[in-house]
Amino acid sequence: MTGLKQMLHRGRSGDRGAYWFILPYVVFFCAFVAYPLIFSFILVFHRWNIVTPMEWIGLKNFDRLIGDVLFYRSLLNTLTFLVIHIPLQVVAALALALLLNTGVRGRGLFRALYFLPVVVSGVAVTILWQQIYSFDYGVLNNILHAAGLPPVPWLVDPRVAMPSIAIMATWKNVGIYIVLFLVGLQNIPSELYEAANLDGASAFKQFRYVTLPMLNPTIVVIVVLSTIGGFSLFIEPYVLTGGGPMQSTLSGMLYIYNQAFSFGHMGYAATLGFVYALVILGVVVLQRRVIESEMSS
Repeated sequence: MTGLKQMLHRGRSGDRGAYWFILPYVVFFCAFVAYPLIFSFILVFHRWNIVTPMEWIGLKNFDRLIGDVLFYRSLLNTLTFLVIHIPLQVVAALALALLLNTGVRGRGLFRALYFLPVVVSGVAVTILWQQIYSFDYGVLNNILHAAGLPPVPWLVDPRVAMPSIAIMATWKNVGIYIVLFLVGLQNIPSELYEAANLDGASAFKQFRYVTLPMLNPTIVVIVVLSTIGGFSLFIEPYVLTGGGPMQSTLSGMLYIYNQAFSFGHMGYAATLGFVYALVILGVVVLQRRVIESEMSS
């Protein structure tokens, strides 16, 4: 009995030690996740501009949201960005991963260079591309001028501004998706390619019937991550265009930010944030079901 009591005592002491180890995470979660989430939910039913006390208004924020045409415009702009950005991101990352997965000379250096924009500050990258897209002295328009072509108003024309931002975002994030594709490519069994060669399959058929099916799980992950990242679009339009021209690059996140910190409508911004989160969840779930159904067919 004495030995059993000693074992139980040591077990309880070990449990207490484990609690101390997870305490920093629990404190961090409560301070930076749970509390802001609960406080934001409370704000949904209040009017508050930070300076004056909160005022209970019930569901008036939702009534305002229903008639907010600009919020719907920001959602449409974000979806437009996703439609351009996601296919471009997947194709560019896969093409570069296929190239880097071969025996090309200096592939280690190229992998580091392609990943470098991921770790560089988003604001710094955006300012760089602001210079590239400049109408008067930008690199792209200088190239067009040298080729005898007219300059393009990359950030001034409402028809061109959002595709320009999508190209920049693809360049910024492609490195991390190259890594994911490289992991997927290196996990494909070489026996599959050997069997395809014995059957006389061409390089294209090997890619179509071996590489792509084996990369399907990776593609799903990349599409979902690109979707979530695309809905978080903020720095690029904030720095490059401020949401213009003619609100053509006003993203959902930028609109929420403006409502909260430019106009002081904290309660309404919280309402927009919760609705926006539900939209993201719905799009991701629908997107995943469509992709999985196409893979199974």
